[in-house]
Amino acid sequence: MSGKYLYFALAALVGVLYSFLPILPFLLLTVLYFAGIFWFKKFSKKQSIAIVIVFVLFLSAAKIQLIKNQTKIDPSATDFYLQFTDNPVIDGDKFQIRAKEIRNQENLLLRYQIKSEAEKTMLQQLDVFKLSCKVSGKLEKPRAAKNENLFDYRNYLQEKKIHWVLATEEPPLNQCVENNSGLVRVLKEIRFSGIRYLDEHFPGKIAALASALIYGDRSSMEPELLDSYQKIGIIHLLAISGLHVSLFIAALYYFGLRFGATRERMTELILMILPAYAVLTGGSPSVIRAVLMIFLILISEKWKRKIRLRPVDAISLAFAFYLFLNPSVLVDPGFQLSFSVSFAIIVSAPFSLKRCRGTISTMIAVSLVAQLAALPILLYHFYEVSLLSIAANLLFIPLYSFVFLPGVYLLFVLQLVFGSVPAWLLQIFTTLLDISGDLAKFLAEIHFFRYTPGRPGLEMLLVYLFTILALFFFWEKRDLKKNRYRIWGLLLFLLTFQNLLNLLNPLGEVTVIDVGQGDSILIHLPFARGNYLIDTGGSMSFQEQDWQKRAKEFEVGKNIVVPYLKSKGITRIDKLILTHGDMDHIGGAQAIIKELNVKEIVIPSVKELSSLEVDILRAAKSRNIPVVKAADGAEWKNRDSEFRVISPLANYTGDRNRGSLTIWASIGGLHWFFGGDLDQAGEDSVVERHPKLSIDVLKVGHHGSKTSSSPVFLEHYKPKVALISAGEKNRYGHPHSQVIERLDRIQAGIYRTDRQGAITYRFNRITGTFSTFLP
Repeated sequence: MSGKYLYFALAALVGVLYSFLPILPFLLLTVLYFAGIFWFKKFSKKQSIAIVIVFVLFLSAAKIQLIKNQTKIDPSATDFYLQFTDNPVIDGDKFQIRAKEIRNQENLLLRYQIKSEAEKTMLQQLDVFKLSCKVSGKLEKPRAAKNENLFDYRNYLQEKKIHWVLATEEPPLNQCVENNSGLVRVLKEIRFSGIRYLDEHFPGKIAALASALIYGDRSSMEPELLDSYQKIGIIHLLAISGLHVSLFIAALYYFGLRFGATRERMTELILMILPAYAVLTGGSPSVIRAVLMIFLILISEKWKRKIRLRPVDAISLAFAFYLFLNPSVLVDPGFQLSFSVSFAIIVSAPFSLKRCRGTISTMIAVSLVAQLAALPILLYHFYEVSLLSIAANLLFIPLYSFVFLPGVYLLFVLQLVFGSVPAWLLQIFTTLLDISGDLAKFLAEIHFFRYTPGRPGLEMLLVYLFTILALFFFWEKRDLKKNRYRIWGLLLFLLTFQNLLNLLNPLGEVTVIDVGQGDSILIHLPFARGNYLIDTGGSMSFQEQDWQKRAKEFEVGKNIVVPYLKSKGITRIDKLILTHGDMDHIGGAQAIIKELNVKEIVIPSVKELSSLEVDILRAAKSRNIPVVKAADGAEWKNRDSEFRVISPLANYTGDRNRGSLTIWASIGGLHWFFGGDLDQAGEDSVVERHPKLSIDVLKVGHHGSKTSSSPVFLEHYKPKVALISAGEKNRYGHPHSQVIERLDRIQAGIYRTDRQGAITYRFNRITGTFSTFLP
């Protein structure tokens, strides 16, 4: 069976895929897989039957998990008895922790807003794993995605068997008793205590890095640094993986032998320690993969007369075992990346990597193999990759392997043994961290090397898969010189075909992006002829004390608008149109300017700018982005599309909402009215100056406030479709019932982001259809 476990792992994969998505492509994949096995591989009848049994077994296991993954808790319940299952996350004044509801044995996410700095300090010190607590609160459904392609928090928690967020106003740890801790809880207590020990005895940056590399906890890392690591493709260095596990096991084995233990006894000890190590380091997919592989290899060494495992067998069995225990982990990006990259390196090692001469060439080859294997996964989940990642890995892998990883263990041991670490050593380490962090941030700011074709669909994923397989096939050929043109051609195709398809796409779209209580509208013209963004949304901020401030505040521009645009493969904004200076319309503009290639900014021609507008103009100047002040009469055309500014008048003075930059447009066979927060007086003024306008689609003013949507305006233009951008359960009560009544009176079709998520009009030339992200 040696070397054939791979086919059983593939049968397991196909079984789980088909259980999750019982659609024609996966049915065809299943048929093709079994046809290939039976016709082209030399399997005995028993082995063939065994592969079919594996397929059925994994399909059934996944189906059973889908059926069982339902909530049993009464949604109206208010009192709960909880056992905590993970380290608490304390960020500013937010306390959040995963817990198990004892009566129903169901997982919950507990959320609480801390009331004081003293309470925060107390919560940070408390060992929650020893406690069972009674907590009263209100059950809420986790927030679901409301824009295409963006992260769905509800699905993410559901995959982890969490269906409810328990929001409590009372201190959550007041009514508690100590419980009897099992082995897993004891290990989690040790992990929590270890992370806290690092925080208490080391400078912030060293403690954060040590927590990541020793315990697999990245919560203390600087958010901006994590973003930089993600952008340049080295975030994997902060995840505990095969390197960390191997070094830990090798050190344990070495010292065991030095102290007189036999090889057999040390192997048995390591087999017992490995599961505990997985818990101590957080149990991430990369940790579990590494632990399972090493466990299987040690078992095969112990019983080598009965079991012989090659590395490809070990990773195949580890994959199948992990997937059987938790089929839903298949959709986890960490699981996908860990197994795909490790598998590619293992399979390539006997062929492609053997040709490499010297450490540098081997590192380049390994980085290239890893990048190719990860490419479709990274594009699907994060929409872009950095072409600098190979160079970045060449710089940072040695730094982490030979300096940071052994260094944090050395500092940790010195602190444990001697009670302190020399100040000069801490200073050297901190300086190295500062230099490496600054370098990562510098590389992350180089936009030229970012490849952002957007999220690939199923068909494109298959193209990526077969192209990468073809690349590996030609790379492994003996006559590499003969195949070098094929390899370069495939690489060029791999990095251009999706962008070319984007350029050749005849469909355009107008999308009201759901940014909560705010506005952001994307106009994307066919064949990538133009991208116009009207407003950017924005997050309201309130004055807080230092202890209340969160490490990574949610920001609409950065967390919604930029990812949405990148998921569409949009990195160029031809016109960033900012209707007026309110936070909920332009608060995200700084993120757009920083992350995307903005060609021009258009603002209303007003005498007085808001402080936000002044900051945006300052950022535009620093990046040499031209700024145009537009007033009634300005216009531009783009093939079949036409845009006209119809308000305000030049050098407008007065109410900011009334001075909103208002645009009439002809797009996709329809006439559109985009008016920002234009009020009724402003709308009536438009009627007076432009009575012959035709309006099919109205972006309702001021999120449906009763101060907009003038009866005169509506009755005069009678738009057929009304688009309302408002936050779900917003405190202003938008859209107002009177506005809805006025729109009903003219029989306009109403679309609302608060209820339906993003609203999209997709068109081909002069015909198109409206759709919403939520039904």
